[in-house]
Amino acid sequence: MCTTCGCGIGQTRLNGKSIQLRRHSDKPLNYRPPGQDILHSHAHDPIPVDADHASETIHFGTGIAGTHAPGMSQARMVRIERDILAKNNHYAGENRRYLSEQGILALNLVSSPGSGKTTLLVKTIQMLRNKLPITVIEGDQQTDHDAARIRATGVPAIQINTGKGCHLDAHMVGHAMQQLPLQDNSLLFIENVGNLVCPSGFDLGEAHKVVILSVTEGEDKPLKYPDMFHAAGLMLLNKCDLLPHLTFDVDLAIEYAHRIHPALPVIQISATQGTGMPAWMDWIEAECRRTAVAKHTLKSTDQTLG
Repeated sequence: MCTTCGCGIGQTRLNGKSIQLRRHSDKPLNYRPPGQDILHSHAHDPIPVDADHASETIHFGTGIAGTHAPGMSQARMVRIERDILAKNNHYAGENRRYLSEQGILALNLVSSPGSGKTTLLVKTIQMLRNKLPITVIEGDQQTDHDAARIRATGVPAIQINTGKGCHLDAHMVGHAMQQLPLQDNSLLFIENVGNLVCPSGFDLGEAHKVVILSVTEGEDKPLKYPDMFHAAGLMLLNKCDLLPHLTFDVDLAIEYAHRIHPALPVIQISATQGTGMPAWMDWIEAECRRTAVAKHTLKSTDQTLG
């Protein structure tokens, strides 16, 4: 569950089989201490962003929780979120420790639906599969269509279906990692559920979130969904081959992204035409080298302490 949208109440499936994810509390989601009436412990009132435009914009993200849920106080939402994220971060830490010890670079691909993530991933695998071992975790609410596309490249892939959930979490990814033939000094791609909101807050144990923005979406996505662009370690501006047919302003999109995350690297690409793909390959290979160095350093440190 995430407090932004309440997702995660449905059934999660791993390669078509149901798995039971432990709840972080045995209390029902609407539990309240005795004497606290849910009808009278409501969230904050909506606050206009601008007094001059009060009738045009209503803002529900000004409270301490940064979001709103009918009938739930901001304090209660903060407590729930802290509990959920603390559990998730524990699992993420376990994932990250294992990946670091094995020298595996994990990249979490995040975007809105239709940005071209899977096509980009297929092209990336085709360019890298003869250079290093690759495995893939695919996340969608339903179907294994994307995992099937990945397996067609000859690379092992496992599908996580999240049911009503709108993002992957570290516990799901840990289950998938146990079933994949992960090799030392390899590359793990995690293709998250298409969503620019909830995945930004869930650490999976990855080295980087890579946010993919297509030129068919609009330049203002970084301003509309700032948490995702702030959390990303790289932005790929995809479908640039379509720019002659659109009114998309590349410079403005990058400027907006840098307002949110000034140091965010940006690579302009076309997965279908190949434009910019060598720069993307160079970035991945550089991160693989950093991961290998970090593994060696970690091993040396462990030997010294041991």
